Amino acid sequence: MQIVHGKSGWLEVICGPMFSGKSEELIKRIRRAQIARRRVQIFKHGIDARYDATNIVSHSQQSLPGVAVTNAQDILNLVDDRTELVAIDEGQFFGDEIVDVVSKLANLGKRVVVAGLDLDYRGLPFGPMPLLMCRAEYVTKQLAICMTCGDPANFTQRLTRDTAQVVVGAAETYEARCRCHFEPPAED
Repeated sequence: MQIVHGKSGWLEVICGPMFSGKSEELIKRIRRAQIARRRVQIFKHGIDARYDATNIVSHSQQSLPGVAVTNAQDILNLVDDRTELVAIDEGQFFGDEIVDVVSKLANLGKRVVVAGLDLDYRGLPFGPMPLLMCRAEYVTKQLAICMTCGDPANFTQRLTRDTAQVVVGAAETYEARCRCHFEPPAED
């Protein structure tokens, strides 16, 4: 990814299925910004406490300290004027108001990076992610490895019968699947 440094801000979206390395990519971008001595603030949605209540943590246990919030407006209120990079993990859990929040931050000259699932367990667009992808200057689509055949996986297969759109879980609840092995739930 070629990023031109200028005075304007921009939005980057990292998306894909579970186990595709979205949080790892987010952590990598944060660490590179920190090496460059950029002021960074890190946020995640408070519903995701699988590995830690506040830190962003990848499935491979890479982590960075962050702040957990449940309302996108809280991000806008907590960002320091001097912050240069705002990183947000689990963007799919925020409502559509996250789109306005990240747009305001980018318009203030900040680099904003949001990571999240682009599709839910049914294979349908998840929360605000499609809108964020449309508004982003940079979109990175991560693929996982199908846990059935080893091919590139674009889908998240839920292993339980729960029908709620949001069910927080990890390997006990989800698998990455390719197009051929993804089994969306039957329509009721």
